[in-house]
Amino acid sequence: MKYYIIAGEASGDLHGSNLIRSLRKEDPAAEVRAWGGDLMAEAGADLVKHYRDLAFMGFVEVLMNLRTILRNLDKCKADVLAYQPDALILIDYPGFNLRIAEWAHQNGFKVIYYISPQVWAWKENRVKKIKQCVDKMLVILPFEQEFYEKWDYKVEYVGHPLIEVVHNSIVQPKDAPLSDKPIVALLPGSRKQEILKKLPVMLEVARQFPDHQFIVAKAPGQEDAFYTAMLAPYPNVSSVRNQTYPLLKQSRAALVTSGTATLETALFHVPEVVCYKGNQLSYYIARKLIKVKYISLVNLIMDKEVVKELIQDELNPESCTRELKNILEDGPERTRLLEDYTTLTTLLSEGGNASEKAARSIVTYLSVN
Repeated sequence: MKYYIIAGEASGDLHGSNLIRSLRKEDPAAEVRAWGGDLMAEAGADLVKHYRDLAFMGFVEVLMNLRTILRNLDKCKADVLAYQPDALILIDYPGFNLRIAEWAHQNGFKVIYYISPQVWAWKENRVKKIKQCVDKMLVILPFEQEFYEKWDYKVEYVGHPLIEVVHNSIVQPKDAPLSDKPIVALLPGSRKQEILKKLPVMLEVARQFPDHQFIVAKAPGQEDAFYTAMLAPYPNVSSVRNQTYPLLKQSRAALVTSGTATLETALFHVPEVVCYKGNQLSYYIARKLIKVKYISLVNLIMDKEVVKELIQDELNPESCTRELKNILEDGPERTRLLEDYTTLTTLLSEGGNASEKAARSIVTYLSVN
């Protein structure tokens, strides 16, 4: 069968690549065309557009790039029509993918959503559109099944794909040491605008811990030169590229921007401080619209504050230094955090191998519909 997969971010590229490999096991004749990234291309997808050309974060930023977004939508529709896939598989990225889903449904394509948009956080009325135009929804968070049930929409929980990804990394042979000092990982995000907001604060914190090595995980979509000037004034700061997981395996603690990275860090059992700072107007609008208590996936899934969140003005060198010190030192805070991580891992493991389960479900669904 022919599959057309759309992922608009680094995390979607990762999960899309594993889904492609699992699809090929279930359907050896599978052909895949995709919008995604390097990992999906390596898995065998014919890549149409890279996610680094798609990722716009925040209300203001989206408005500023609206013309580009509309052009991309038109290009995507034309390419899907030319390819005529048996199914369109959408991975998160709701602003773009829900528009494509509506159009695809109207044009007679089977629409499968893998990794639900976070409609439980805001724009809950988007569920009405999902019910109309998404033929099958595969969810990865335990509470999402119950959320959709109240809308009388049947979804399938397949477990979280990061469980298998992190496990596979942990069981790999030991990596070469990145430093002979205790390591603090810095994960400032993948988009240029968010890195410029958060990384300078993280770097200032490094001055307060001269006996530790701070290591920045560079984003796949950003050039080395982008980081050089920012890192130069800090003697105990270095960087790695394409080694985020080896970095986390060796880290004592981490400063992490919101998003999937917060969950990845927790699954590696690395104590973390969640750091978020965005465009002030975008943040103000988000606070008015978003209905959840937390911004990190760790806290949302556990429904309590497991990891400390420093948001907007709370994210400054002083507060970040204080919170990092709390989790670096052996004591009740670090112990409590690691115990909560164990509970989190168990909770997300209940669905089984997510990529394999999702691929099996997709192929089975298409064979009978």
